[in-house]
Amino acid sequence: MVKHDYEEVRLFREKSTGLKAVIAIHDTTLGPAGGGTRRWVFKSEDEAIEDALRLARAMTYKYAAAGISCGGGKGVIMVNSMSEKSEELYRAYGRFVDSFHGRFYTGSDVGTDVQELRYIAMKTEYVLGLPETKKHVECYQPTSWGVVRGMKACCWEVFGGESLEGRIVAVQGLGKVGTPLVKYLKDEGAKPIVTDIYSERVRVVVNQFKVQHVDPDEIYNVECDIFSPNALGGVINDDTIARLRCRIVAGGANNQLQEDRHGDMLHRKGILYAPDYVINAGTAIDDIDTTKKGGYNHERSRGEVDRIYDRIRSIIEISKRESMPTYEAADRFAEERIRKIGAIKDLRVREVKPQIYSSLE
Repeated sequence: MVKHDYEEVRLFREKSTGLKAVIAIHDTTLGPAGGGTRRWVFKSEDEAIEDALRLARAMTYKYAAAGISCGGGKGVIMVNSMSEKSEELYRAYGRFVDSFHGRFYTGSDVGTDVQELRYIAMKTEYVLGLPETKKHVECYQPTSWGVVRGMKACCWEVFGGESLEGRIVAVQGLGKVGTPLVKYLKDEGAKPIVTDIYSERVRVVVNQFKVQHVDPDEIYNVECDIFSPNALGGVINDDTIARLRCRIVAGGANNQLQEDRHGDMLHRKGILYAPDYVINAGTAIDDIDTTKKGGYNHERSRGEVDRIYDRIRSIIEISKRESMPTYEAADRFAEERIRKIGAIKDLRVREVKPQIYSSLE
């Protein structure tokens, strides 16, 4: 906590449901902490705490870089089996969330989906991402759309124009982000080449959008303009960087770099990397809009997601000016916003109290 300047970490146990959970709050300079709740089988409590800490810090940077007035937090539920997801477990967890009195908002993550969020919401109002809190917009996926906006910013830098027309994009992963992304790319005139470890997903996307596909391991060898990881983390590593035949890496997956040094390797190789927590912030932006005065406003939220383009451009400029990889420039960009807002919050209007003088006469 001291090394990375965390504000608070709490452990919670509820005997009747068997709930064991951790909530970590990294920084609330920009506002209340937000972060999803992950339900997972951990090897130890230490591992669960470490996971919550790491993810909370990442959320601070994501929100800061996205221009969101929110700090970073994360919730983790420890289970013995992924089949443990009862109503009573999540309602007990909701009580835990509520004990922060608004300093922590939570949403979905691995193991926690809409139904689990509804259980949490039975015990607390501090829940993000419930579909009933938003106006339904047909065929809109904010993370996927934000990735498109980030791709356009990268194309401006690399190719001298933002158009995706005719650009070959290797799309890895056809889940909640990858499949809508393929649609957006087709609408923009791009030429996606897709893959997924689940063959049925590939079949559906190929039939629907009439795109090419390759086997999962072959996606790294595709000669393309943009490589777009939208599934697992750590896919940019020693093995895959040597195989990449692209000019840009831009996708919706979290933790795309296996290690920071792989961002250095991309930089040396002349491949422009769109930092993951900046380009994939669309859903985080959309969810936070539900907490604003008057409730969710799609036009306002979409306008903020569109600004991912501007943020990627700003990060590229920092990278060029400071001769540093874009992943470092993204951290610099986020840290600068936190510093500036923190300085504003420290201003105080001093109250001048009237002096009372007594006369000895």
